[in-house]
Amino acid sequence: MLIVSAAKGLEIGSNKRMSQVIAEEIDPQFWSNICVLSGPNLSREILHDLPAATVVAAENEAVARIAQKLLTVPNLCIYTNTDVIGVELGGALKNIIALGAGMVDGLGYGDNAKAAFITRGLTEMAALGVALGANPLTFSGLAGLGDLIATCASPLSRNHYVGMELTKGRSLKEITDSMTGVAEGVTTTIVAWNLAQAAGLEMPITEKIYQ
Repeated sequence: MLIVSAAKGLEIGSNKRMSQVIAEEIDPQFWSNICVLSGPNLSREILHDLPAATVVAAENEAVARIAQKLLTVPNLCIYTNTDVIGVELGGALKNIIALGAGMVDGLGYGDNAKAAFITRGLTEMAALGVALGANPLTFSGLAGLGDLIATCASPLSRNHYVGMELTKGRSLKEITDSMTGVAEGVTTTIVAWNLAQAAGLEMPITEKIYQ
């Protein structure tokens, strides 16, 4: 049995990654079969079969390669990785930065400010990731920087949309209630802030968005 998690969030309350949550619910003999799939994969573009690339990670490289073979289709290039923590955190934490990038766009601060914001946001993502056991290099790849760029720049991004709408004076509840999809960055911000405090990290962007 192969288990692939494509969820890009963190569990509020427990502060756990989705692969950890899955592991709690299955027989320990299958733990090594848990994979995580993450990268710049905006769902609407994937649905329309547009070219994309992503990463599938498992602690066992052989398991990751099996998932790669099963999931690869003509327009989706899948790379493997053994840094489950980094790949999973990259997909989750970038949603926080996307919320802020939406605010930057909504306030009309321009591309220079947005580029600076995204870059500093990536630094925060990597810092928390390393503190939690991730490989820092993972955050410069598809599961980190790649996903961050797509989510912060695309009008298809739900988290970016929420950030923009907040600058119009709408309440968070009003925005999320009107959406058909989920903006994972909302709950992920709470969890990330809890994790940062526990690790003794300064994460000013995450802190401000949390506030």
